[in-house]
Amino acid sequence: AIPYIGTDLVQWIWGGFSVDNATLTRFFTLHFLLPFIVAASSLVHILFLHQSGANNPLGISSQIDKVPFHPYFTFKDIVGFIVMLSTLVFLSLINPYLLGDPDNFIPANPLVTPPH
Repeated sequence: AIPYIGTDLVQWIWGGFSVDNATLTRFFTLHFLLPFIVAASSLVHILFLHQSGANNPLGISSQIDKVPFHPYFTFKDIVGFIVMLSTLVFLSLINPYLLGDPDNFIPANPLVTPPH
């Protein structure tokens, strides 16, 4: 996308254009850590937004717009999480292959490229 620094960017981020151990390690590390970074950023954003309200350059009081964290809302979220998690665990224990991909059960053939 950026022709002048594209080569340097690929060298710095991925370790080169060829797929080798360094490239895969960086790729898997990035894709493992990125959801945690997004979740932590969202949590910090929501926490500060609920504590101080939205900041505005005009200096108008935003006390009216603040929504407190009520214990019932927290309890409702915890119960919803437990219900969804228990449903997923129950589904996985009763029929573990229900959400799987049927292509996972095709015998491997090293002479044929799989469709993608």
